[in-house]
Amino acid sequence: MKIRGKLIAILLVLVVLSCYWILARPSVARLVIPDSAAAVEQGEYLISAGGCRSCHEGIDSSGSLSGGLALESEFGTFYAPNITPHTSTGIGGWEADDFLLAMKHGRSPDGSYYFPAFPYRAYAGMTDEDVMNIAAYLLAQPAVESHVPGHDTPLWLSRWMMAGWNLLADLLQPEYEPLATPEQVRGAYLARHLGHCGECHTPRNALGIPDLRQEFAGAPLGDGHVEALDSEALSGWSEEDFAFLLFLGMKPDGEYVGGKMEPVIEHNTSRLTEEDRLALAAFFKR
Repeated sequence: MKIRGKLIAILLVLVVLSCYWILARPSVARLVIPDSAAAVEQGEYLISAGGCRSCHEGIDSSGSLSGGLALESEFGTFYAPNITPHTSTGIGGWEADDFLLAMKHGRSPDGSYYFPAFPYRAYAGMTDEDVMNIAAYLLAQPAVESHVPGHDTPLWLSRWMMAGWNLLADLLQPEYEPLATPEQVRGAYLARHLGHCGECHTPRNALGIPDLRQEFAGAPLGDGHVEALDSEALSGWSEEDFAFLLFLGMKPDGEYVGGKMEPVIEHNTSRLTEEDRLALAAFFKR
């Protein structure tokens, strides 16, 4: 009986330690959000590069990032939150570590988990400097009171379950192949992290985890299908063709993109520098 009791005690300790390891608040760098005009300007560029307006622009047509857009999925309906600096309905009062925890770890200021409708797993690869510049821009914007509905999810789906989901996603993360040029490295940063292109263009498994073995191979979306962006799909394109698509939304055959890609072109890729559009082209065409 004594041996059995010791084994049970050891098992309980292991369970507690495992739960702590999975659920513990991540450690982030101790930084201060900059307030310079240069940081705010860079943050505005990063907001455009990250396509934040495509989801967070207020449905009241105010032009603010006051949220409310409904994102339909097989796991429920998720509503883009208000990310203006309103103190009760937005992100007013957030500090540097709140932004780092949210964008790079999917954790809210109170320690709870965000659902991955917010692409924090892509943002995890962003530099702390870029996150801080985004914070500088967001906190410099007018505060807008906007009450966004709570997510409409099945009863079985809870935020704490994202701890296990993240762990599984980590285990399924493949090693990326080395990139040949600095231009491709910059394009990979924009595509995989800041621009989170794989959130739509990469297929997912039954748990909603992106299948990165088929990165950018296209994926179902609603009743339609998101086109592939891998080298095979772009074999007939030049890098200049792809960069022009990102600027104007026109394909090499003269057709224009439509559907959900249209606002991405308008609010995101058309506002990139030519250098960054060519970096994306170099990455996708590698």
